[in-house]
Amino acid sequence: MKIYRYPKREEWTEITERPYIDTEELTATVKAILNDIKEGGDGALRKYEEKFDHVRLDSIEVSQSEIDDAVNHIPAELHRALVSAHHNIAAFHEAQKISCPKVVTQPGVTCWQKCVPIEKVGLYIPGGTAPLFSTVLMLATPAKIARCRDIVLCTPPGRDGKVNPAILAAASIAGVSRIFKAGGTQAIGCMAYGTESIPKVYKIFGPGNRYVMAAKQIVSIKDAAIDMPAGPSEVCVIADENSNPEFIAADLLSQAEHGTDSQVMLITSSEKTLDLTREQIETQLNALPRKDIAAQTLVNSKLILVDNLDEAIELSNMYAPEHLIIATDNYDELAAKVVNAGSVFLGKYACESAGDYASGTNHTLPTHGYAVAYSGVNLDSFMRKITFQHITEEGIANIGRTVEVMAENEMLFAHKNAMTVRINNLKQD
Repeated sequence: MKIYRYPKREEWTEITERPYIDTEELTATVKAILNDIKEGGDGALRKYEEKFDHVRLDSIEVSQSEIDDAVNHIPAELHRALVSAHHNIAAFHEAQKISCPKVVTQPGVTCWQKCVPIEKVGLYIPGGTAPLFSTVLMLATPAKIARCRDIVLCTPPGRDGKVNPAILAAASIAGVSRIFKAGGTQAIGCMAYGTESIPKVYKIFGPGNRYVMAAKQIVSIKDAAIDMPAGPSEVCVIADENSNPEFIAADLLSQAEHGTDSQVMLITSSEKTLDLTREQIETQLNALPRKDIAAQTLVNSKLILVDNLDEAIELSNMYAPEHLIIATDNYDELAAKVVNAGSVFLGKYACESAGDYASGTNHTLPTHGYAVAYSGVNLDSFMRKITFQHITEEGIANIGRTVEVMAENEMLFAHKNAMTVRINNLKQD
């Protein structure tokens, strides 16, 4: 852990930097795999599944019997938890539906928007050391509410050729259309280009390692839209002298166990809180099953002591964390000053884990500083807005000359003429 005590503002840029990742070699590898998938389809997918996931696939698509078997055999308590979380996620995203009223901008000129679902969406769900069945709910639930026609899910199978049963159960609960056994870069390529088995989609959602993220960004250039650029997961906690060090340490470690490239940060105005939190991290770390991963993550963690909480929120806004926990007494006051963050957790009981699983907010969020420009996944992520307008004769009379003047001054005379012929037609009448 790196400790900064009362850093000067000229040090803030260094403090808020993420670990450097050399992407040149990575990008070349990813492009090669994507090209293979584009050319070779299912055959290339099988080749890479054997190479990376160590499995020879008999079937690429998950059968209904496999889904039914998973739903029937996961622990009853887990099934109830999935249903409960789905209810909360659905309630929060249902409330995001908006109406698009018609607006009369001038007499005779009426404009409006129509919200239309993206017809084909692809969801990528990581497997590996932590199969993220919670992400299935976070992505498929709003996709279903948005009424996306086809909801395609790709996830890596185990060495037995089967998909984690909790992922299948979550997909069934949330209403996924079709599920395929495909992981990593090859899964992104399959959804972006389409294969004999896996349909091409229009937009790809979901987290993943740096290879998956690079693949998403490459295919987004011309083949499929993506939810957002993203990097390793991260959390920032703002604390004062009354914050609970045990809670803070638990929050930092919960993020640290995601992966060795994750990053955690504490910004506090209390030296005592910093020191006690550091002690708690050491104590709690030893009890974690994934302590080796968390310990490596902590190498890039930062504990920062600042003069006051105004400075803390300013530093946090500069960092633009994926997750921000404000565990101070005056969390409401500080919350009003947040301008850059993916998702914010207020008060000592609002742990990030709640948002990751069951409070209802979405956990697919901008990382690596992208929170300065991107929102997390929400209902709108699965929608398009098409604008409409209707103009009457009265409307032509009201805006016609404005259009002519602007078009003429941009030297787009055909644009001007499209309006002029209508104005002249009205004069003839």
